[in-house]
Amino acid sequence: MATTPETAEPTADSAPARRPAAARKVTRHRGEGQWGMGHFTPLNANEQFKKDDDGLNVRTRIETIYAHRGFDSIDPADLRGRMRWWGLYTQRKEGIDGGKTAILDPHELDAEYFMLRVRIDGGRLTVAQLRAIAEVSEQYGRNTADLTDRQNVQYHWIRIEDVPAIWQKLEAVGLSTTEACGDTPRVILGSPVAGIAEDEIIDGTPAVEEIHRRFIGNKDFSNLPRKFKSAVSGSPLLDVAHEINDIAFVGVVHPEHGPGFDLWVGGGLSTNPKLGVRLGAWVPLDEVADVFGGVIGIFRDYGYRRLRNRARLKFLVADWGTEKFRQVLEDEYLKYKLVDGPAPQEPSGRWRDHVGVHRQKDGNYYVGFAPRVGRVDGRLLGRIADLAEAHGSDRLRTTAEQKMIVLDVAEDQVESLVAGLEALDLRVTPSPFRRGTMACTGIEYCKLAIVETKERGRTLIDEMEKRLPDFDEPLTININGCPNACARIQVADIGLKGQLVTDEQGNQVEGYQVHLGGALGLEAGFGRKVRGLKVTSEGLPDYVERVLTRYREDRAEGERFAQWAARADEEQLS
Repeated sequence: MATTPETAEPTADSAPARRPAAARKVTRHRGEGQWGMGHFTPLNANEQFKKDDDGLNVRTRIETIYAHRGFDSIDPADLRGRMRWWGLYTQRKEGIDGGKTAILDPHELDAEYFMLRVRIDGGRLTVAQLRAIAEVSEQYGRNTADLTDRQNVQYHWIRIEDVPAIWQKLEAVGLSTTEACGDTPRVILGSPVAGIAEDEIIDGTPAVEEIHRRFIGNKDFSNLPRKFKSAVSGSPLLDVAHEINDIAFVGVVHPEHGPGFDLWVGGGLSTNPKLGVRLGAWVPLDEVADVFGGVIGIFRDYGYRRLRNRARLKFLVADWGTEKFRQVLEDEYLKYKLVDGPAPQEPSGRWRDHVGVHRQKDGNYYVGFAPRVGRVDGRLLGRIADLAEAHGSDRLRTTAEQKMIVLDVAEDQVESLVAGLEALDLRVTPSPFRRGTMACTGIEYCKLAIVETKERGRTLIDEMEKRLPDFDEPLTININGCPNACARIQVADIGLKGQLVTDEQGNQVEGYQVHLGGALGLEAGFGRKVRGLKVTSEGLPDYVERVLTRYREDRAEGERFAQWAARADEEQLS
């Protein structure tokens, strides 16, 4: 039986559940639909279908009904709602242009195929797991596979009839699609070099594993107000974009207690971006899962459920402030006081993706490489698995920057592995453009998108490598197909938000609004929007060349692009 808001009880392995409803004063005012205030009545269609049936329960219907009867048999509340709890989104119907994205009804945008997301917590993969991912792509996904900036892999062209067989293949090697989407605790980002990097502050792997064991697929936490994004990393590179997660644990060294984690909450982008904030608390490794449970419990119980566009944790954190949030976490959920602790140090490097050849603390090496904008395919992933195995490795990692890493390579095998990867156009020493350009799914498959992104990113890389072959500054160019910021446009050096724009002939064409000078790290901030600064897709290479040329001509010694963009006048940025 599904756990409902009224019946959820504490479990030995989870954070304290809500106090019983009878213990609270229940008022007639519906407020924001906060369960912790006694407001259990669903205030929108999403909250209603979640109350009607837990999203995790849809798997049984997929396996016993929909996979046998086909797409047309799927209940609409499952199709566009609960199926996300198992990583499934309907795919955009072919031939629908971006101008119709916000006009057509959902059923008019739906193809009879799905995107399927495989969750890869901490980005950790074995050779066998990567081969299984590759085989699913080739057998069931028309060879599609994209590396995401959440360390996942996404397929397209998935038929509902094939989903049970896909689950069987993935789960046989320890992978799953459980809560890869939906109003759930989604994939847990982790440092892709956890446990092996020479400069690591602390290995967060045990915490990632414990969070997964206790909270993923747990019906006490499968009905959240919205998605819940998390990250754990002990890398001094700050390699999991902790500033834009709902909760993040960042490696620090306490002057008295030693290595542990600094606690951040309330980050997120989309149309109302907010950077996460420190609670000023130091968390030891063995308490990370407890603190995670307390924060996700607050979100479940006090998160806003009335309006979807205000249902992320960032809005509650902004309204409460850090002092109240920490007090509620300690008093109502943890039942103990957290230790005050230090902030993270400045990132130890300009790039956070681990691309290149790096020595491990055991004397072996890890090799990070860059495909173009995360676009790979099943056959290529299979060849990467073969290369890793042939060079003595059984461990690979995905990163939060749409990259991959092969671990545990002996010194005498490095040169051969690098040559093999480069022969597959997987650059170990990429240009800044290959290394720093990221793109979301875009109009090719996404129902929310307005413009194309992946191919635009791929061609932009090629163009910039030809036009500015000696450009050697770290630079991020993030391309998004709509305002939702899946590709983190607000925190890129050059962020491109897809929209329809008017070209010189007065025609509406695909293009982008430009954000300039965003950044992550301890100087994190959102990019600057210059009034009226938009570019057409066709004019994008010319614009990027122009603004980077001006940057190189005008910059001060050591000045990063983001710093220059913050002080440049609008004419220089246009």
